[in-house]
Amino acid sequence: MREEATAFVPGHITGFFSAHPDDDPTKAGSRGAGLTLTDGVDVTVTRADEPAISLEGERVDIDPVYTVLETLEAPARVDVEASLPLGSGFGISGATALGAALAANHVFDRRLSYNELVTLAHGAEVQAGTGLGDVVAQAHGGIPIRLEPGAPAHNVLDAIPARARVEYLSFGGLSTADVITGDTEVLSAAGQEALSLVVDEPTLTSFIYASRRFAREAGLLTDEVRDVLEAVADVEGQASMAMLGNTVFALGTGLSDAGYEPSVCGTHSAGAVLK
Repeated sequence: MREEATAFVPGHITGFFSAHPDDDPTKAGSRGAGLTLTDGVDVTVTRADEPAISLEGERVDIDPVYTVLETLEAPARVDVEASLPLGSGFGISGATALGAALAANHVFDRRLSYNELVTLAHGAEVQAGTGLGDVVAQAHGGIPIRLEPGAPAHNVLDAIPARARVEYLSFGGLSTADVITGDTEVLSAAGQEALSLVVDEPTLTSFIYASRRFAREAGLLTDEVRDVLEAVADVEGQASMAMLGNTVFALGTGLSDAGYEPSVCGTHSAGAVLK
């Protein structure tokens, strides 16, 4: 009998997206594109009498994780170590839900397939209003393009065939739930246009341009982010805003060249995995 298991899940920065709700949470989701990161979360699941979640040693409540544990009938303690800030556009809630699903499946010998676990985590996050596409991207790895929304049985994924050095600078969080449960008509129209640009030219240059244009047209830019983007543009760098967070990400050395001291990682070549 296994007592614990640990999964690594890459962080995910969404560059742009369109929202596609559905009464079935496995069909709901988003179209768009983003970067999975070598920075991410380690999620350790340990058998326990009652479910509990801790982030960096402090008790937290992450609703999708509780849903995953309940569905798997897996009373467990979930310990999360994150190299990325929570609530700042890095897909931490989705990563934690997916990591919990992978690790709990192993500890409790539930014998679900990878796609079944991704579907469980994706549906839990949609129901909680904490995300629409991070989980499927984090399961894929690389620089995924989400052509159709939903869990693996419904979505269609492609990817930009490239790798990149990624810099990021965060000024705090934005409420994902406030954005994706509100009026998303303008946002989704901008996201669909951005997706068309990247499908026509699936390159990093096209992705960062489409992401920056989306942030502006969707009305999501904050003052802090706008100032940083202008500074990066002044040194001919490439940067945009992470969705949905008060965070700037840049390819290459854009933030460093502009005089900032960013965190640095890279794109992750694979998806979530048991350690």
